[in-house]
Amino acid sequence: MNIVLNAIDKSRSFRVYLVISTEMVEEARKIHGTSPLATAALGRTLTGAGIMGLLLKNPEDKLTVSFKGEGPAKQILATANAKGEVKGYIANPYVELPLNEKGKLDVGGALGLGQLTVIKDLGLKEPYVGTIDLVSGEIAEDLTAYYYISEQQNTSIALGVKIDKDLSVKCAGGMFIQMLPDFEEGAVDELERLIADMKPITTSIEEVMGEADEYKQVEALLKNIFEDIDEKYSLDILDTSEISWKCGCSKEGMAKALMTIGKKDLTEIYEEDGQAELTCQFCESSYVFSKDELKEMLDRM
Repeated sequence: MNIVLNAIDKSRSFRVYLVISTEMVEEARKIHGTSPLATAALGRTLTGAGIMGLLLKNPEDKLTVSFKGEGPAKQILATANAKGEVKGYIANPYVELPLNEKGKLDVGGALGLGQLTVIKDLGLKEPYVGTIDLVSGEIAEDLTAYYYISEQQNTSIALGVKIDKDLSVKCAGGMFIQMLPDFEEGAVDELERLIADMKPITTSIEEVMGEADEYKQVEALLKNIFEDIDEKYSLDILDTSEISWKCGCSKEGMAKALMTIGKKDLTEIYEEDGQAELTCQFCESSYVFSKDELKEMLDRM
């Protein structure tokens, strides 16, 4: 589990959601066998989607975050729900590019020009869909722009993934700062000053990794990031929640997906191949359907 802190400032001008998501991002890396660049891109997306899921109101609400670009990564997709369950994939898990001009992994270059789409399934007749052009492809800036353009919500987002020498995830995390309706102008000025001087979030995470447990780490991270803020806007922790990797695929679900190809195509597979194998895009689990199982599906169609 990855603990998410939810805090509010004393003037009730803004809220903060903060998580160290190293465990979740490392699990995704192992499942997809991603290159360092792909790990960074997917890890940022998973972390951002995980926090966004927790902002949904009802337990059954869920969302999908999809980055599509002309670059070699092609697409990064993550889904999350209000229970903190997150999963995702990158279309090209082996993407590699030279470091960018800042000496960092070039996530923006991996995506290139493209679009960000957020789909929210809130249990209504139609889902809410918001689409914007990518600002930079660096994930956090694009999600910040999405909230401003599509939801008219002033939000500042920081996301980061640091890769270790053995290519595993050394640390990962994210932070959302969202202004509340009756915010004070002074709070905006103070946050702008703070954000301008803020270290990369992975640097701040590394500084607290010596803490005894995960809650202590994320609590220390909050204190670390906001230690210089004016006392008037200092933070109180409201509550905690959790995000974690969970796919939830099943053979039954894959069977339903297989049946959507239609009776003609399924009959062709039955007669020519004698079996079918489907692999989950999210967790790489494979499901094999025997000839008898295919016959049973055909009989139900």
